[in-house]
Amino acid sequence: MNLIIKNIGQLVTVSANGKPSKAGKEMNELNVIEDAAIIVEEGIIKRVAVKSELPIGPDVEVLDAGNRVALPGFVDSHTHVVFAENPQDDVHGGTIKESNQGLSPTAEFLLLMQATRIAPKKELIRSANRRLNEMMRHGTTTVEIKSGYGLTVDGEIKMLDVINDLRRDHYMSIVPTFLGAYAFPPEFEKDHLGYVDLINKRMIPYIGERHLATFCDVSCDEGGFDLHQSENILLEAKQHGLIPKIHADRNAAIGASKLGAQLHCISVDHLNYLTPNGLNALKNSSAIATVLPGSSFFHNRQYAPARSIIDAGIPLSIATGFSPISSMCFSMQMMMSIACTQMKMTPKEAISASTINGAAALGLSDEIGSIEVGKQADIVLFDASNYTSILDQYGINHVWKVIKNGVILEF
Repeated sequence: MNLIIKNIGQLVTVSANGKPSKAGKEMNELNVIEDAAIIVEEGIIKRVAVKSELPIGPDVEVLDAGNRVALPGFVDSHTHVVFAENPQDDVHGGTIKESNQGLSPTAEFLLLMQATRIAPKKELIRSANRRLNEMMRHGTTTVEIKSGYGLTVDGEIKMLDVINDLRRDHYMSIVPTFLGAYAFPPEFEKDHLGYVDLINKRMIPYIGERHLATFCDVSCDEGGFDLHQSENILLEAKQHGLIPKIHADRNAAIGASKLGAQLHCISVDHLNYLTPNGLNALKNSSAIATVLPGSSFFHNRQYAPARSIIDAGIPLSIATGFSPISSMCFSMQMMMSIACTQMKMTPKEAISASTINGAAALGLSDEIGSIEVGKQADIVLFDASNYTSILDQYGINHVWKVIKNGVILEF
């Protein structure tokens, strides 16, 4: 059945005018249409119209938006949604105070890792399904999910199997990322090169051959994987068809942003301690700079210099970074509010960063991220009369309806 959404008070298309992402001043150009309608056929946007041009034929479902705001579905391009829930209530809370010390596994991380290793797939799927449903209720329609809590061959493959099962069965569009290089597991505490060798010789070839992941990510940071180890892993991943991403400058500036630019990473993420050299390297690359406001808020740590990144003409995206050790927040709405109040972004920039640029950070901006003819009908209607209210009135879920691939979801 086809769908018409009528009586949209503000339709925020976030059109990039044919470009894969928005950068600089373009991030403040949202293309807002008043009193609009959207015509959807077989899950694809066929027409964006004003009310007076609205044709209604047979076999069409009509949704009256009631003068509400319509935005593209949010694209959350950096998350760790799959993990085992631990019955010890103090585990995740204890991680908060410890995790600022770097990427070496804390006692809390090790408990989480061990729980995820032994958890049955069906339990990981059940808990992740619940989280994904909550994300969709908050307006996210596409999400990237990383592995990284297994840190063994079997553990990482199990996580990717779970992510791919979710990808097949859940309404959410899901993009899998291999993050075996998240931290060094205790078995390799004194043999870091041995773990890098395990990733390169056993994990990556298996994952690449079976197409279990789209991306390969590495946590390149002080206390984690150094520049040489990170480069070694990402180059090996590229040889097996995986697209590189990188955690960079989260805890210290060791040159990770520059490495990400040199290796043509699709996105370079975190960037709390981005240096002028790193900024210049990103400016001369095709990478999307992805910032995680919730992680900085949760840990009370330095925020990424979003204003400098945008002013340099680098396309910037916002993600939740959702994980049990970084930020237990599903809401891209909240991320946008934090970006505006703490990172000096404008509401228009925050919306661009959470939609079209998030899609670009996953290589999907030709399919999603804006409300344009030919793209998937991933549309969120907000119970607001002006799009700025979604960011100003923070801590509230403003979502009224979520449309995914032209289907009105019921929660």
